[in-house]
Amino acid sequence: MQLSGFPAAEVEFDRTGELVGDRGAAVRALAADPAVTDLVVLTHGWNDDHLVARLLYSALAGSLRAVSGGLPGRRIALACVLWPSRKLAEGGVAERLDLLRDLVPEQRLTIDAAADLVPALTARATARTAFAAALLSAAARGADDHEDASAQLFTLPGGTVMDRLGADAAAHLLDFLAYYEMKARAGEVGVRGLAPLLADCAGSKLHLVGHSFGGRLVTAAANACPAGSVATLTLLQAAFSHDAFAGAFRRVLAERVVTGPILVTHSARDVAVDVAFAIAARIAGAESGSYGAIGRTGAQRTAETVPAELLPVSGTYEWRPGVPHNLRADRFVRGHTDVCGPQIAHALSSAIAAS
Repeated sequence: MQLSGFPAAEVEFDRTGELVGDRGAAVRALAADPAVTDLVVLTHGWNDDHLVARLLYSALAGSLRAVSGGLPGRRIALACVLWPSRKLAEGGVAERLDLLRDLVPEQRLTIDAAADLVPALTARATARTAFAAALLSAAARGADDHEDASAQLFTLPGGTVMDRLGADAAAHLLDFLAYYEMKARAGEVGVRGLAPLLADCAGSKLHLVGHSFGGRLVTAAANACPAGSVATLTLLQAAFSHDAFAGAFRRVLAERVVTGPILVTHSARDVAVDVAFAIAARIAGAESGSYGAIGRTGAQRTAETVPAELLPVSGTYEWRPGVPHNLRADRFVRGHTDVCGPQIAHALSSAIAAS
């Protein structure tokens, strides 16, 4: 398999992080090839099918080829990760309930019980309380923390949650729980799936690239890897907390897991990435902006962070090893999925060259 002339292989994980299909053999073979110097691991974000992920990978590979010429002296191979991510539901509360049923099918009966309460939500406070309590009991635990107010969410009474979410409380709660389930899943796949596979690919320099929730997946994987084992980490409009490198993923910096630069694109024009964090502020009763996505504002509360810009392809980067570079990307990233342009590829190519 090739993408724009780069040797490539796919690897697929299920929702628990178990390998599907060839069990990662094709990726291991790429990494073991003595001609391959650098293995670039690409991870998609919220999608409803693999076709969208493959289109993303193809477009990014094309841009990388166009701006790098393959990076003289380096032989790059691409590992394309497929994992069961889902988009936020469009439509009303019914569609959002359907998405949650798909995300946690083992909790279908509890979610059905919550659905039965929907007609009474406006008229009865007890229904609102029971609705929130049922949905919160259906959520996976273990991914809750203070970075997105999920730790607070699971300690609040159901009625308080609904009151804080205000108008459209049911839709806001369901959107947040869908985000939370995908957050938990991305972490599970990163730690239980991708990290062990990366341990088998030590023959090449490893470059981890993640879009949206794929950014959380690769960062969780890096967080589970030994110090010095990852060459670069690139987060393209990542959908996790802007405080994560000061909290949940502090080890990535503290133990220098990444030996080269960490790239963090962020854009004020990416509204979608911040939806769950606006809801988080309501849950916590905090001011807007207290919570935010790293893809919207870059890494925050992290002293090592280097402020920078996403440059045109003619620009020259000055990278520092092992620390995040907040690449303000408003000029070139016009929305959440606008991450395959030549400017993105130029930054990635430059980071690989510097590693």
